[in-house]
Amino acid sequence: MDSRAPQRVRNELRFRSITVTNKTSIADRFWRIDFASSDLAGFVSSGFDDHIKVFFPEAENSKLELPQVTEEGIVWKEGKTPVAREYTPLFFDGEKTLTLDFYIHEGGVASQWADKARVGDKLVIGGPRGSLVVPDDYAFQLYITDETGLPAFKRRNATLSASECYLYAFTDEKPGRSYLEDLNGVTAQWLGSGNMQLDHLGRLIALLDKVSIPMEDYFIWLTGEGETVKMLNEYFTQRRGCDPEYVRAVAYWHQK
Repeated sequence: MDSRAPQRVRNELRFRSITVTNKTSIADRFWRIDFASSDLAGFVSSGFDDHIKVFFPEAENSKLELPQVTEEGIVWKEGKTPVAREYTPLFFDGEKTLTLDFYIHEGGVASQWADKARVGDKLVIGGPRGSLVVPDDYAFQLYITDETGLPAFKRRNATLSASECYLYAFTDEKPGRSYLEDLNGVTAQWLGSGNMQLDHLGRLIALLDKVSIPMEDYFIWLTGEGETVKMLNEYFTQRRGCDPEYVRAVAYWHQK
């Protein structure tokens, strides 16, 4: 196996109860919420775009009990699996404090919960069940996302080292720059919030056609709306001839 290729690692599945300790508005687009819990002992998140499942109670003031992990599967005390959404751990102090950024948008279960969240509120999380560990220092790196992937890119940007790095972000420039704080030499294109749709793909492809991608030592990351991510993955792996092992394409949501 190529030692420069991203490597998958597996983690033991664990569920944890976490408690809100702080809440801050970030760039008018996110709620940054800090959680603390002794349950976070042993929590591991090795990949910059790891996903944990965040489970939400049905009622505003109700509390979820931790499920049991059995040989037959996961058993919830309430008898049914609570509503869950996947989030990237933005920060973990290695002991008992975990930070998540919730993108604020209409109609989202997680966004609605974050709007109302108060210190002392509790959630249950599970995972991450595994991580893709991606070297930080590919010479050429390119990232495409909308707001849903910005927390993962923010985490990545804190450690990456590249001779040439591009970000194509489907968000507005002012909140995008405010959220990321420091681009650390990354060349950014701001494509407008709500525009990660197939109808707007032509403009992005025209920009990408002008970018010279080396034949080796590169990494490309594609996240956001599902059909757009699929088309971009085909663009890079088929039209541009990139090795699929170095192109990570993950749908974070799907257009209804």
